[in-house]
Amino acid sequence: LPNMFGSLSSTIMSLMIGSYASSAVTFPGVKLIYDAGMKFHVIMWMWAGLAGLVFFNCFFNWPSEGFPTPDEVDYSKILTMHEVPSSKQKAVEERLSQKNGDVQHSREKLPNEPDAATNTVPFRRSVFSPIFLWSLITMGMTQLRIIFFMGAMNKMLEFMVIHGEEHPPNMRVVEAENTVGFYASIFGTLQLLCLVTCPVIGYIMDWKMKECEEEKCASSGIVQRPKRDRKIQKVTNAMRAFILTNLLLIIFGICNLVDNLPLQILTFILHTMVRGFIHSCCGGLYAAVYPSNHFGTLTGLQSMISAVFALLQQPLFIVMVTHLHGNAYWINMGLLIVSFTGFLLPGYLFLHRRNLLRELKAKDGQPASEETQALKYIEANGFKPHRNGSASAEA
Repeated sequence: LPNMFGSLSSTIMSLMIGSYASSAVTFPGVKLIYDAGMKFHVIMWMWAGLAGLVFFNCFFNWPSEGFPTPDEVDYSKILTMHEVPSSKQKAVEERLSQKNGDVQHSREKLPNEPDAATNTVPFRRSVFSPIFLWSLITMGMTQLRIIFFMGAMNKMLEFMVIHGEEHPPNMRVVEAENTVGFYASIFGTLQLLCLVTCPVIGYIMDWKMKECEEEKCASSGIVQRPKRDRKIQKVTNAMRAFILTNLLLIIFGICNLVDNLPLQILTFILHTMVRGFIHSCCGGLYAAVYPSNHFGTLTGLQSMISAVFALLQQPLFIVMVTHLHGNAYWINMGLLIVSFTGFLLPGYLFLHRRNLLRELKAKDGQPASEETQALKYIEANGFKPHRNGSASAEA
């Protein structure tokens, strides 16, 4: 769906991820309904009914074919399927470009070689590329950090009130219950911030992407080359987005160490921002460097692996409750130190971007490395773009 919006695709994607992340605001609503006297199994049956409506909506209304990206309109398969003679390619090109609404990029998408349709990137190469492996480490660590906070938040807030007393007075117990309920309600309500903050990271991912499009001079009709290389700009934007997300995660971890209840509201806000940002960053990065037909599978694989890694929050929670008597300070300190590994991915993206700039300057036409071939997402749909008669070496 974000492919329909051209250079704003990452912003639209982050907005959709923000709506998904902000859906946690429904849980305070469910709690209010339950406190009003409705039975729990009735609430769950109603929830299941709404989930069924969502399923049928997707089943009947989802398009049968995906929308091509602005720089990836696959005309090669259409031309190969219809076996259009080369002399008629120009006419077909104009007709298809009008149908797909992408006149600017249609000319360079036509197949120039007979074996173009069979030149695809294997999925295995994308999975074992360093960028995807580093993203697994970053995503797994971040998921563990934010999920442990959600699971242990009530106990941490309770500890800030009673400070680990084994037999606190009844007045202190009631105060702790009221405090936990109050701050939990604030945390649930703040989940709506995902819908507001997520487009910020999407805007960073789309920074100056307009300058990566070809411009046609109105007077002369000459098509001018774009000011910036599209792939290099995407990698640069992804690097900046991950740096910002990791900085917010570090600040979140530091605030989490401070024994101050009002400060936890800032912690809630940072937690909400990081939770939406990290998904938008990974989605934008995968869309930027990998073939479009690998995007869904890579995203699902990354979600599964990071979810399995996040299961470590359960033994950490048990250690906090039993051996540490509800004090999560040292666990939070350890997670804060581990959070610095999130900067390894943007560090690798910086090196990768430098290699891309070097290749762009060289333009020697030499075959690219194995990782660069894995990241040639345009070739994955069966065509090789050419510039000035020489094959481009792009990630």
